[in-house]
Amino acid sequence: MALDHARHKLSALSQRATGRLPLEGGRSTMQLLLAAVLAASTLVTPQVTGPFPVGTFNAHLTDTRADPWHPDQRRELMVTVTYPARAKGEEAPFLTPAFAAATDPIISSPAFLDIPAGTVDWTGTRRQARTNAPALPGRFPTVLFSPGLQSPREFHAGAADDLASRGYVVVTVSHTYESLVVEFPGGRLVPSEVQDARPETMKKAIDARVADMRFVLGQLPRLHKGADVTRVGIAGHSYGGYTAGETMVHDRRFDAGINIDGAMEHSGEGPYAPGEIVTKGVDRPFLLFGGDLGERELSHVDTSLTRSWADFWPNQRGWKRDVHLDDGAHLGFSDLQWAVPQIDEVTPERRVELIGTITPRSSVKAQHDYVAAFFDLHLKHRGTTLFDRARHPGIRLVP
Repeated sequence: MALDHARHKLSALSQRATGRLPLEGGRSTMQLLLAAVLAASTLVTPQVTGPFPVGTFNAHLTDTRADPWHPDQRRELMVTVTYPARAKGEEAPFLTPAFAAATDPIISSPAFLDIPAGTVDWTGTRRQARTNAPALPGRFPTVLFSPGLQSPREFHAGAADDLASRGYVVVTVSHTYESLVVEFPGGRLVPSEVQDARPETMKKAIDARVADMRFVLGQLPRLHKGADVTRVGIAGHSYGGYTAGETMVHDRRFDAGINIDGAMEHSGEGPYAPGEIVTKGVDRPFLLFGGDLGERELSHVDTSLTRSWADFWPNQRGWKRDVHLDDGAHLGFSDLQWAVPQIDEVTPERRVELIGTITPRSSVKAQHDYVAAFFDLHLKHRGTTLFDRARHPGIRLVP
């Protein structure tokens, strides 16, 4: 993870996920969650800001390569494809019942939201995207997205929906055996098996992620005929941001990338081990988009959280910018930014720790606008002034 406090939290979550989910009075977690759902609160997802309605579907992919975590198996992945569509079909659930049952006790635990399990009706909460809506005709630039270490792709649905509404095919990827939980067809749930942060474990994770993203891009023509694979971006949060950069080093099909608040190193609990994106840079556009941890910030001028951004900066050979979200915390770069303020049971102290003190509306708008402006500039070749001077509350351009 990019930040120590986030790594600690997700390590705790992983330990919970890879053990037995808690039982009370002999009842399963699924039964407990379903019993609580009548009293649970649904959340409201942010409206999309682009001109297009949005459709979405999940896809199960199987690679020919051996799985790095289980070499006796072929590598299997789950992805979500979100795309410009006609406004037909039912709104997609934020989480499926099986995924919510497996993860709500973990997400709600004292290590994370610290609220009673079943407080939030995750399955009743609806995305802006519609399930299997008919795709709009035409071809749209493609953006692949990788979540943070042990984080689920499902918690970046809001960003995917918004970018798709602006004319992109967005593909979010779960990294099997590392993501918190991955749900495969038939209700098969695969939890994380990452138990430590040794450098060799972290290196295995980043190598697996790069191979995953390259494989997914190769599968896109058969997944969605509207995906233009001649105009491809990649983005990621935390370890996913490192994934975006490292993938660009190894695959020239990716034209532009964004690292959202992620250290670009696989050091783990060992000595500093920067990635090739740091030591070599790339000759294509790359954006750094950082947040705060208390009085410290993740930027190329502050090395208190990681050296990797500062080391990357002089080695980057293509277009580069460093955009900072003042008063924004690490996990505010996920759907928790809009979700946490709607959960009354989350304490003010935990809210600040998770998503910072920036106004959630300002944060969401800034994130969506800057991500879209970057890809508009480099994949659609549309001009923007957002990288010339800051135009959003909380946004600062780091020189």
